[in-house]
Amino acid sequence: MTNRPRKHSLTLHGHRTSVSLEDEFWQAFREIAAEDNRAINDLAAEIDENRGVDCGLASAIRLHVLRRLRSR
Repeated sequence: MTNRPRKHSLTLHGHRTSVSLEDEFWQAFREIAAEDNRAINDLAAEIDENRGVDCGLASAIRLHVLRRLRSR
């Protein structure tokens, strides 16, 4: 794994976008989606809808992963 962010494509509400996250965050994000029996695009779309205008999607995903891991 690398510490450098990598771009991955997501589809949010029918629109393609790319998000750059470190491998560890991508792995944790995928695990969370799998635990919830959700597609990663659906989870990303929910996070996108709930993030504030001052928070980018990549940051919102990182915060979602952090909060989820802290709640365990």
